[in-house]
Amino acid sequence: EVKTQLDIALLGPMRNPEFAKAFNVSMRGGLLLYGPPGCGKTYMARAVSGELGAAFYPVAISDVLQQWLGNSERALHEIFETARRNAPCVLFFDEIDALGLRRTSLAGGTGLRVVVNTLLAELDSASSSNDGVYVVGATNMPWDIDTALRRPGRFDRMIFVGLPDAEARGQIVRIHLRDRPIAGIDLGAIVGRTEGFSGADLAQVCVTATQLAMADSVRTGQVRPVTMTDVNAALEQTRPSTGPWFDVARNVVEFSNGDGTYDDLAKYLRRKKFR
Repeated sequence: EVKTQLDIALLGPMRNPEFAKAFNVSMRGGLLLYGPPGCGKTYMARAVSGELGAAFYPVAISDVLQQWLGNSERALHEIFETARRNAPCVLFFDEIDALGLRRTSLAGGTGLRVVVNTLLAELDSASSSNDGVYVVGATNMPWDIDTALRRPGRFDRMIFVGLPDAEARGQIVRIHLRDRPIAGIDLGAIVGRTEGFSGADLAQVCVTATQLAMADSVRTGQVRPVTMTDVNAALEQTRPSTGPWFDVARNVVEFSNGDGTYDDLAKYLRRKKFR
C-alpha cells in the first residue's frame, strides 16, 4: 500500500514529466511518512532515491540546527538553494518533528520558532521556485508537527507506514540472516510468531540468535550455524517495541482526528484490532 501511494504521489510524476505536464500536476510539494518507529520510513525514503533518476539529499537534524542564533536559518536556506540548483531532486528530512514542532508548544524566545518559520517559508517560497524539488519527511510523531506544514505546497500528503505484514516479516528475517551461517531455519514458523513486530524488532531477533550461535561456537571451538533453537531463544527474549506508540496513536485517533487527518491510521487500527 505504501509503495502504491508513493508511486501515485511522487515516483510516477517524477519519472514521467511529460504526463505530469499534460495533467498539470505540479512537480513540487512534499510527502510526510509517519508511523511507529522501526518500520522502514527511512528505508522507504532511501528506496525512493534508488527508483528515481533524480538527486537525493538526506538532511540530518545536525545539518540544520546550529549553536548560534541565525546559523540554523542560514543552513536551512542553503540546503533548499542547493536543491533548487540541482532540481529535479528529493530532499529527505528524517525526524522532521525536531525541526517542525508546533509553534504553539514553543516558548516565544526559543530559536526553534524561527527555524519552524524558516522551514515554512522555504517550502512555500514567494521569492524562489521550488519546481522539481520534492520534499519527503519522516516522523514517528506527526501530531507534534505544526499544522501549517501540512498546507498544500508543503507536506500536503501523509502516508502511514505500519508494521510489516507476514510477507515482509519473512523477507526481513531472510535478509538479516542471509550473510550468516544458518541451518534449518523455518521462515514460516518465525513469521507466525512475530505478528506485531517491527522491522527493527525482527533485526534484533536475528542479532540475538546469531550471538547465541557464536557464543556456542566460541565454547566448542567450531563454527555452528544459527538454528531454530537460537531463533526461538531470541524470540523469548524479544518483545514488540511499538506498543507505547500505538497507545498514543489510539488517543490521537479518538480525540484529535476531527479533520480526518488520521483516517488511514484509524482504518489500520480497526483492521489490526488495536481498538
